[in-house]
Amino acid sequence: GYRVSLQGNFFGHNHTYVTFPEYNPRKHIKLDPPLNIQSNATASKCQIWWSVWNMPWYLVEILQYELQYKEYSMSWEVALNKTLPSSLPQVEIEATELRSGVAYVARVRCKVSENENSYHSQWSEWSQTTVFQRAGVPKLSEKILNTKTMLFLFIPLSFGTLLYLSWNCKLSSRNLSFFFFKCCFLTLGQKASPALTFPRQLLSFSHSIVCTVEILR
Repeated sequence: GYRVSLQGNFFGHNHTYVTFPEYNPRKHIKLDPPLNIQSNATASKCQIWWSVWNMPWYLVEILQYELQYKEYSMSWEVALNKTLPSSLPQVEIEATELRSGVAYVARVRCKVSENENSYHSQWSEWSQTTVFQRAGVPKLSEKILNTKTMLFLFIPLSFGTLLYLSWNCKLSSRNLSFFFFKCCFLTLGQKASPALTFPRQLLSFSHSIVCTVEILR
């Protein structure tokens, strides 16, 4: 350790004041804040990572991090704090902790782990911030709307093809009834199976046309 003292001249007399009889620099560390903080948010989670530079490797391995994040429009006084259990410079926030469509801002700071006896430090200053937003999850109403849209596109296409065949191929009323049955079968199939995608339905429709034309030859 070191002995730290202050010397001064007061009223013509020299005085020495011992401020730290046993000063150990290892017990009085303040680290630089983490750098290059970045984030990547999806519908299920948000990943945040950063880096630490100009720091001895033996300190990097015993660091402790604290994450602070909040809604972008809120103040830091109401921010949420997370003390991370690992010395890895990364963290994940589950989607259940974030509101969909709301922008968040996060920052991080570090110090030597409190479980370490050889070194002791105070928290560093906060890092720069990173802004992220949880990706939205498609709602059930949107999926239903897409299914109805595909259905409304399919019906005019079916009857348009029916009119085209009747005009160019001069189909009889019996053949028209047969093709009309095929179109209705596909349309009802779409209602019964909303998960059928539009490309698959067009493929089935094209196959139906080919089969119908082959039968009518």
